[in-house]
Amino acid sequence: AYRPGHRFGNIFLKTCVQLLFGARLVDMLSGYRVFSRRYVKSFPALSNGFEIETEFTVHALELKMPFIEEPTLYGSRPPGSTSKLRTFQDGWRVLGTAILLFKEARPFLFFGIIFLLLAAFSLVLGIPVVEDFFQTGLVPRFPTAILAASTMLLAFLSLTCGMILDSVARGRREAKRMVYLSYPAPEAGIYESASDETHPLN
Repeated sequence: AYRPGHRFGNIFLKTCVQLLFGARLVDMLSGYRVFSRRYVKSFPALSNGFEIETEFTVHALELKMPFIEEPTLYGSRPPGSTSKLRTFQDGWRVLGTAILLFKEARPFLFFGIIFLLLAAFSLVLGIPVVEDFFQTGLVPRFPTAILAASTMLLAFLSLTCGMILDSVARGRREAKRMVYLSYPAPEAGIYESASDETHPLN
């Protein structure tokens, strides 16, 4: 069975994906997968390590592919064997994957949160400076005023990046979807069986 740290990583990453895509998942870190030809031909395979399982799942969810999770038996590792998983190193990779997934899947929300944080920080610094200016006609804390103005500029730059990247991400999803649809679908019986038992993505 999974060690506690690995179970936590699985639950954490699964929760992130569920919040972003609204999909019901049981175990998204299993490497035992069966793919259709359409899936394989549309999958870019950008990851080469622990993150590949997450990329498998996200690709299917982004393109609204039908999928199904089949329960399988999972037992303890045989005595004398060692796991290639490293709890802390892989934990950092899980966290990095979750952040990257958030940025790639919802860029406007990701950069919108950065915008709010930077704008709030700028206002906290800038409001006292503006109050002093209206009361005295002077800017006694000039470096603070520069920092507040610069931070607000960064905030709006982040918001602009989010808007641009959101359009880019939408275009990429549409392009990958067109590649996926350009290949013939599996037999109707298999397709319908998977569609009936999975989260309704179509």
